[in-house]
Amino acid sequence: MGDGKVFRTLNIFDEHSRECLAIKVQRKLRSADVIDALTDLCILRGPPAFIRSDNGPEFAAKAVRDWIAVVSAKTAYIEPGSPWENRYCESFNARLRDELPNGEVFYSLREAQILIEQWRKHYNTKRPYSALGYRPPAPETIVPMKPRPIMHEHSNWTT
Repeated sequence: MGDGKVFRTLNIFDEHSRECLAIKVQRKLRSADVIDALTDLCILRGPPAFIRSDNGPEFAAKAVRDWIAVVSAKTAYIEPGSPWENRYCESFNARLRDELPNGEVFYSLREAQILIEQWRKHYNTKRPYSALGYRPPAPETIVPMKPRPIMHEHSNWTT
């Protein structure tokens, strides 16, 4: 960061669709931050069948394990030093590092949050993914509009 302070990101994505569901950007990430982010996603999308994570302290915390049990999700922890067990996440993290933070200087935490959220939206809606037939994970939907009604010659509209 431009101010010399570091930040951490909590990257949450769907392994099946490859969609990045959330990136939480904070100076420190605690178990409460993880629970808040996962709860928000459960409200929006329903609870997941599995939650795969590394063994970071914010995920290994008893409060997070208890929360996972409450929503009836199963855990799939990754053995330390085994990035191939979490290949989608490792690939995503490498893209995020290469495409954004390494090329950007953030002057505040808020700026980092905004720019990283913009990158996440671009990743989901515009960026092609080879495993998905070179389509983005969550392309923007364009809803066609119905044709405009034809105005009668003797309408009451004035210009």
